Amino acid sequence: MHFTKMHGLGNDYLYVFGEVPENIKDLSIKMSDRHFGAGSDGMIYISKSDIADFKMRIFNADGSEAKMCGNGIRCVGKYVYDKGYTDKTKLKVETLSGIKKLTLKVMGSSVDSVSVDMGQGVLQDNNANISFDINAFPANCIADDLSIKTDDKNITFNAMNVSMGNPHTVIFTEDADTIPLTVYGPAIEHHELFPDGVNVEFVEVISRNEIRMRVWERGSGITMACGTGACASAFASVKKNFCDYDTPIKVILDGGVLTITISEDDTVKMQGSATTVYEGEVKL
Repeated sequence: MHFTKMHGLGNDYLYVFGEVPENIKDLSIKMSDRHFGAGSDGMIYISKSDIADFKMRIFNADGSEAKMCGNGIRCVGKYVYDKGYTDKTKLKVETLSGIKKLTLKVMGSSVDSVSVDMGQGVLQDNNANISFDINAFPANCIADDLSIKTDDKNITFNAMNVSMGNPHTVIFTEDADTIPLTVYGPAIEHHELFPDGVNVEFVEVISRNEIRMRVWERGSGITMACGTGACASAFASVKKNFCDYDTPIKVILDGGVLTITISEDDTVKMQGSATTVYEGEVKL
């Protein structure tokens, strides 16, 4: 199997052009392992589409299938252009969350960055209280925050649930860098409020139209960046009046910066880089 390792701000996947094999769950788990495999946040398969220019399917590091990946779809645009599958700079890509429109910025003979029309964000719950028994967390992980409150028995996260074609819960915090992601992330991902799991974003407001975000991705854990998570975080920030409509919002992730713009009709546009790391082959 030939694959191409690519990343969007450190959110890395293994890209394969072709049909998805029957053993994809086991294959994605094996190939994504950072010690015994190629190492990635998952695998993305690209194929021709009957309703768009191309189709993408996303498989997380745990083998589960995702509906959409913002960083991944930018790399899909770079992949198909750089490898000569298309000469278009405006593409439509079929995903499990609908058709997304891409605009490719070409420098020389290769794609440098990609802008994606992500569709409309949907606010599902403006004040979702996610509660746990306080004993579920280590004592040194528990502290009051903007939206994390504790009493003698419970710790409660006040979140905004947002759909970007996949589920997100956005929690605003005073300091995103000190949040214990490996503790809070998996607990919230598997909370009973989210029977299918959820992506968890912790967001710190730096200044007007500038936010810092860290993410625990459903099925993959901590990642360097999450495109749909950045979109959900910017969308929630506009709804909270921390950021403005029709204004580029700088979202600072562990792997770099994405620019997100939210229109008055709640349409979300994302712009960011796409990078090829290496080509590889594996004997299956």
